[in-house]
Amino acid sequence: QALEDQYSPSRWSPRLGRDAIIDAHVAVTAAGTERARASAQTSLHVPYGKGDGEKLDIYFPTDHSGTFPVLVYIHGGYWQCLSKDESGFAAPPLVSQGVAVVAVGYDTAPRGHMDTMVLQVRRSLAFLVEQYPGIRGIYLCGHSAGAHLAAMVLFTDWTEFRVVPDIKGAVLVSGVYDLEPILHTYVNDALNMSREVAQRNSPMRHVAPVVPAACEVLVVVAQHDSPEFRRQSQEYSQALRAAGWSVSLLDLAGMDHFDVIEKLSETSYILTQV
Repeated sequence: QALEDQYSPSRWSPRLGRDAIIDAHVAVTAAGTERARASAQTSLHVPYGKGDGEKLDIYFPTDHSGTFPVLVYIHGGYWQCLSKDESGFAAPPLVSQGVAVVAVGYDTAPRGHMDTMVLQVRRSLAFLVEQYPGIRGIYLCGHSAGAHLAAMVLFTDWTEFRVVPDIKGAVLVSGVYDLEPILHTYVNDALNMSREVAQRNSPMRHVAPVVPAACEVLVVVAQHDSPEFRRQSQEYSQALRAAGWSVSLLDLAGMDHFDVIEKLSETSYILTQV
């Protein structure tokens, strides 16, 4: 029961009750995405593979005739809900500064298996690099389960993909980096992970010594994330630092698991600025 509580982010927000906070999060991100789609030049539902969920939404900067950096956003939802269709809310402040934003879709559970989701996100990056030669540097941003998927991307053997994305930075927001505790909670009902699958897909277990091309990593955690979420962020950033990575831990006061990412739609928000 203690683990269930620790891995239920909606129980820890001081703003709203647990059902209300999730409904509010979906409403805020969906409305923000609608505004982004109305204001930016977009390519929506771009297939990067044959699967139903294997589609991208691309929000282009005003002038994308030359080269431009890309923020690739990987949504959360505990690997089983949300989609790219509520994941464009961060685009407006970034496209106005010449940055393209890509919201990645993937097959959530129970349809998608954890191994499949990790592979899909990796494939989406390879597709972007091949299709858009104007991309000048990729910045990964993932929230919650999406931060886990982004962290898995950092430890990809790109030889089988025939391209090496130029990943300049990763912003990992309120993520889970060791999946083993999840096995003992309701979250695994839909995921149906074995211990072996959880270990194979735990970024904490794959921290490799830094290589010259390694990107900077920003690990972000909210004040009102649960103690377990906060512990995971602290331990993962320490593990990266011990392996020689350039990593910063940003602990955001007054934020909970949901508004810590929702506020990326605001130009003045500290994380948007960073």
